[in-house]
Order: sequence, then structure tokens, then C-alpha cells
Amino acid sequence: MAVATFRRPERLHALIPRLFAQFETAVAWRPDLTLGLVIIDNDPDESARETVAKHVDDRVRYTTEAAPGVTAVRNRALDESAGSDLLVFIDDDESPEERWLVALIETRERFTATAVAGPVVAAPDGPVDPWVVASESHLRTHRAGLVTGDAVDRAATNNLLLDRAWVERHALRFDERFGLTGGEDSLFTRRLVKLGGRIVWCTEAVVHDHIPADRMSRSYNLRRVFSLSNAGARVDLALADSFGERLVVRARLALSGLARIVIGVARATRGRLRGSLRDRAFGERFAMRGRGELAAVVGYAASPYRRG
Repeated sequence: MAVATFRRPERLHALIPRLFAQFETAVAWRPDLTLGLVIIDNDPDESARETVAKHVDDRVRYTTEAAPGVTAVRNRALDESAGSDLLVFIDDDESPEERWLVALIETRERFTATAVAGPVVAAPDGPVDPWVVASESHLRTHRAGLVTGDAVDRAATNNLLLDRAWVERHALRFDERFGLTGGEDSLFTRRLVKLGGRIVWCTEAVVHDHIPADRMSRSYNLRRVFSLSNAGARVDLALADSFGERLVVRARLALSGLARIVIGVARATRGRLRGSLRDRAFGERFAMRGRGELAAVVGYAASPYRRG
């Protein structure tokens, strides 16, 4: 199991015992399992070292990754887990529900999956802006209708099990171009599917994402919508195999982006005129998605993970 961390010692301190508890549950279920945890610190000041040292256990290992960005730490996790059968990703600001790890492993075996993904439930640490509630941007409803065993074509790495041996055989890595922009997990898992791998959904493998109060604002969520849309469009372009295919993808994204902006602005305007915060919020989100797509078409890459 791998946890990437960057200057969240309190969250990491709370997470590590929860992961040890997952280990105990998994071993009780399957005594032949050999489990380990690697903490990958992306902070050059090694702010997580002292936190990890408080949890003395031969199953946990601390290492650092000097290159900034999510791609570097994800690839470091692949390197650190070389020789393992499975690799499980979870983020340092999350907490898993009971039997989360068992559910991931059991689903992988039951459905002969190359990867297993599970739900990530937002858990705000403070008050939520009414705009955010109205927009439902924190609910992540795009996979609400899935059941365990359903195939998906992409997945995030904040709750993901990988067949590590399969990944090694196919020389699959996270793309360095997406290190500061995000989208590296979407590109990785879409390539996995393109190579013949299979990702399945596990409804029971739930983790809770602890979100700071300052991230539950309208301004933050609109920036996030823009960067996610921008990264998703750049992933579409990266997956195009030829110059001609890239032209087709750019044209589709341009039309989609323009349409989203027109429709989004219209709905947001209607919301303002009618006093409907829901219409306004949905419209503003939709228009921002369009802006993210258009930005990708002209070569702009949003960099939410840039430092300094």
C-alpha cells in the first residue's frame, strides 16, 4: 500500500493507525497475506518523517521523492512496490471505512480485475458555502448508479487497487507531463484499459475525503472544475494516436467547450433572474468546464499542484 503525502502531518498521523487496522482485518480474513505500507514524502523538508517515526512498525517504510508533483510520487510508489502482487493507493487526507482493504482485494479476485476503484465521499471539515451545496460539486454523483463488478474506463488514484505484476509486464507508468496539472491517474487508467486491462467498481470500498473548510467555497470549486476539465481534455489529446486523430479530438473539444459555455451562461443567467441558486451554480460550473476544454485546445495546462 502506498500513501503520498505533502505537509499534512496531522492527517497522516490519523491515517496510519487506520491502515494498520485494515491490515489486521485483512490478515484475519486471509492469513496468507503479506502487507506493507510505504509513505512517500514529497516535501523536500521531510515534514512527514517525524510523524511516521511515531508509528514504529516493521510493516511501514518512509521514503522521500524530491521531484515535485503527483506523477513523481505515483511512479515512486510503483518503484517501491516492485515485486509485489498488488498495489493499493490511498491519499493522506482520507480515512477508509471498515473492511475497505478486504473489499478491494475480494472484488479483484471475484471479477478477475486488473484494477479496482471505490467511492470517495467528501467529508468537509467546516461550514460549506451554500453555492457548493447547490452545485452538488462535492457529491461526486457521476458514479452513483454503479454496483460492485461494473466495469469503468478510468479511475482516480485516491482509492485504487492495481495488479502490480500486470502493470510491470505492460511497462505502464504515470505521465510526467501531468505532474503539476493532475489527470495523471485518468491517463494511466485509460491506458490500462486500452492495453487490455479491466477496471471494476467496488461499492463497498469506501474512503472519506477530509476537505478543509477553505476548499468548500465557490471560488475554489470553480477553479477546481476548470483544472479538472482542462486536465481531462489534455488526457483526451494525449490518447490520440495520430496527428489526424488529434485534430478530430481538438475539434470535438472546441465544439464541446463552446456549447458548455453558451448553455452554462444561459442557465446561470436564468438562475440570477429567478433567484435560483441551484440554476446559477450548475450554470457556472457547466460554463467553467467549457472554459477548461477550450484552454486545453489552445495548449494551456492548468497547474493546481504548482508550488510557490
